[in-house]
Amino acid sequence: MPGLLLSREDLCFQLYDWLEAESLLSAPRFAEHSRETFEAVLDSCERLGEEVLAPCHALSDREEPAFDGTSVTLPDAVVEAVRAVAGSGLLAATQDEAVGGMQLPVLVEKAALAWLYAANIGACAYPMLTVGNASLLLAHGTPAQVEAFALPQLRGEWTGTMCLSEPQAGSSLSDITTRAQYECDSPLGPRYRLSGRKMWISGGEHGILDNIVHLVLAKVPDEHGRLPPGTKGISLFVVPRTLTQAQGFAGERNDIDLAGLNHKLGYRAAVNCALNFGEGRHAPGGRAGAVGWLVGAPGQGLACMFHMMNEARIGVGLGAVALGYTAYLRALDYARNRPQGRLPGPAGKNAAQPQVALVAHADVRRMLLAQKSYAEGGLGLVLYCARLVDEARIARDAGDAEAAASRGLLLDILTPIAKSWPSQWCLAGNDLAIQVHGGAGYTRDYGVEQLWRDNRLNAIHEGTHGIQAIDLLGRKVVMQDGAAFEAYCALLDASLARAAGTPCAASADAIAARLARLREVTAWLLRVDDPVARLSNASAYLEVFGHLTVAWVWLGQLLALGARADDFARGKRHAARWFLRWELPRVDAWLDRLADLDDTALTMRDQWF
Repeated sequence: MPGLLLSREDLCFQLYDWLEAESLLSAPRFAEHSRETFEAVLDSCERLGEEVLAPCHALSDREEPAFDGTSVTLPDAVVEAVRAVAGSGLLAATQDEAVGGMQLPVLVEKAALAWLYAANIGACAYPMLTVGNASLLLAHGTPAQVEAFALPQLRGEWTGTMCLSEPQAGSSLSDITTRAQYECDSPLGPRYRLSGRKMWISGGEHGILDNIVHLVLAKVPDEHGRLPPGTKGISLFVVPRTLTQAQGFAGERNDIDLAGLNHKLGYRAAVNCALNFGEGRHAPGGRAGAVGWLVGAPGQGLACMFHMMNEARIGVGLGAVALGYTAYLRALDYARNRPQGRLPGPAGKNAAQPQVALVAHADVRRMLLAQKSYAEGGLGLVLYCARLVDEARIARDAGDAEAAASRGLLLDILTPIAKSWPSQWCLAGNDLAIQVHGGAGYTRDYGVEQLWRDNRLNAIHEGTHGIQAIDLLGRKVVMQDGAAFEAYCALLDASLARAAGTPCAASADAIAARLARLREVTAWLLRVDDPVARLSNASAYLEVFGHLTVAWVWLGQLLALGARADDFARGKRHAARWFLRWELPRVDAWLDRLADLDDTALTMRDQWF
């Protein structure tokens, strides 16, 4: 749907005016690029989204993946769309030239990918997971593993997955029971045979490309056959669906079986399934057991996997923003073109008067303003995190360990926000988009209901909203004696200082008051000895942190507007005004209950429900 995926004007404003993407060009890593190359990547993704991915979005929802007992089938248009993305060169865009990459800033890559996610988020799951899989192998794999498994993914020849959850364990990874039995040493590292079941595996089986590379969490039994308890006993293995000659096998199918497909509310272009490893239906090398190679050190699998999970969490946030953004633009288009009713007053009772467009009604503008504030604020949040990745890389390349560490701390504490805030509030924007359409929005004819269903997944996968909240309050805020939290506060303080004496001063004061309260409440919560009580309202803490951060994003965009007085700037200022007047005050109620250490949820008993 041309023109209704994203706003190119807003994307460029956020990239160049607020986040100053061109300043990255002074770093040696990005010196071969220019604004022109950045724009060329955006152009390419905009075309790919509008011309290839968007046309099969509704089709991919109507014709979800099917399994006939032998193979998984997808609509041809979806297969070709994924292949087009894989063949575009985007999968290696941010990687080193030495591995076929473009050394594109992550900031620009994420801005470009937003076009694809807005067009068809389900189809984009395959390349998104593939990039994360290859990046993990580049960071933790041996050179031989990179050559054998990562490079084919970056070239767009294979896809990749992550296999974490199990039916009996869910998000509690310490309870996984997939086991890996040592077999032998090999040129690709220690080789194991895996057996067990994995659940909720996106992209786990399909025929889109030639092979699928699974990254699998499993435990190595001790000499008595017992699995080590807890997360420290988890190791990571690379397990391809098809074993190649280079891996010591002659094109054999690995011992991995599809147990069944999960039929989802939305996001249906992406196959999601249960996989069984080591059932013996296939016998590579004449033996049962899925062949896999150890990645990283034994028992360090979860630490390695977090490399991929954290990338995926930022990707989830970007996807949530993109779905909220395109729904907002569709609602705005509908509101501008749909005549309905008349404004209150004497003329409104005169049926002879022409109807006005929906956008003329104050309540419709209320809903559109909320959507705009969520979408544009959420986009800024995710793109800022992407810039932090670039800044940390530049600092490491320059040998500035202190600067790299400070960027890393900020990214650590903002990652649960970047994942969860858009997943919560851009979904709320999708809900409002349906409401703006009225009854039409509740039908399939206008597409906004599918966007809501697609977006509903984002608060669940890659760590639910509650898990992200516990991670934020229970781990990120206290890490390194509170260094990440102090870095966050310093970041906001710097912007508040810049706003002093400007037309944004009142907005800065509103943020400053809540930041001061957040500091107080955080210090109080950290003095609570009982971790169950301390974390019982962690989701409210996440909401506070998220809303405060997005208010800071809006302040940054207001400052970047300067004295601009065109319609774009006026719209930005009004959206910021909306967020600061209507959304930021929500923080006060959340902080009140956190300060009370409210135990309403904690003291509720099962039998009372």
